[in-house]
Amino acid sequence: MINATQDEFRDLVRAALLTGCRFGELATLQIRDFNSDVGTLHIRASKSSKDRHVWLTDEGVALFGRLSAGRPGVELMLRKADGDRWGKSNQARPMAEACAVANIEPPVSFHTLRHTYASHAIMGRKVKKEDGSEEVVAAPLMVVAQNLGHADTRMVEKHYGHLSKSYVANAIRTAAPRFGIVPEDDKLTSIAGAR
Repeated sequence: MINATQDEFRDLVRAALLTGCRFGELATLQIRDFNSDVGTLHIRASKSSKDRHVWLTDEGVALFGRLSAGRPGVELMLRKADGDRWGKSNQARPMAEACAVANIEPPVSFHTLRHTYASHAIMGRKVKKEDGSEEVVAAPLMVVAQNLGHADTRMVEKHYGHLSKSYVANAIRTAAPRFGIVPEDDKLTSIAGAR
């Protein structure tokens, strides 16, 4: 998807994938809303009319650092090529074009980028530990819910709960005790079978 986009729309897509923010939240974001010291975005205009802080990954900090460098605080963070604000539905056409270029069928909406962010946060990613081994690290449902602007985990569980089951499965398979039990030798007869 990212490779199928261009210029200012590419930055908008990247911002959505790195934050899980809604289109309207990104369209009204100002330079002053990015805090590079702690790595957050201040979302002032949300669907619930409650402001929140979205915590960013290192990639997110780098993106918003680049977008805000040397610009006045009251300027819009993300603008169209002509410098204007992204208006309602201005994302639909470039999104459809990107889906066509990327051969994404059926085409997805901009809101799907929010779902992609949440899905990947819940499923987690492999990270290398100090001993060289790998483990899957996933964000707890409540953390994802807060970053998305939900008061509790109900919406996250409703839409992404099935993904957290894979996290639970991986956690059990990684952390549950091991007893050295090996499969039975074929020559042995089970007690249940001997009755």
